[in-house]
Amino acid sequence: MNHDNYPDSYLKDILTTVKTIAVIGASDDETRPVYGVMRFLQSRGYRVIPVNPRLIGKKLMGETVYGALGDIAEKIDMVDVFRRKEDLPMVFDDAIAIAPAVIWTQLGLRDDAAAAKAESAGIKVVMNHCPAIEIPRLGV
Repeated sequence: MNHDNYPDSYLKDILTTVKTIAVIGASDDETRPVYGVMRFLQSRGYRVIPVNPRLIGKKLMGETVYGALGDIAEKIDMVDVFRRKEDLPMVFDDAIAIAPAVIWTQLGLRDDAAAAKAESAGIKVVMNHCPAIEIPRLGV
């Protein structure tokens, strides 16, 4: 996949097929972008499962917060990543271990080596994009 330019059809297919999204770097701080994105995704009918080791067991937007992807018992369709760029190799490895259909990294986050590893495992990757921007733009 060319990660410099995603076809609209690729993004639209992802956003219309995923239902359960784990958000790495979830926050209970309403001023953080991740909070707004989570709220938006929920408003569009996605199930959003927050992941943040500092908030384990708390409720966030009606969902229990998990400490790691591996702690979530149900199938995750997409992992949405809000972490620092230097954390991406580890985050991708954790995501690959649970085999979601998609790993999506937020604006400013890109790691081509990690993406190649995920894609070789059969996982679709979107980097440096925000689903809360793409959903309205694509009319999903």
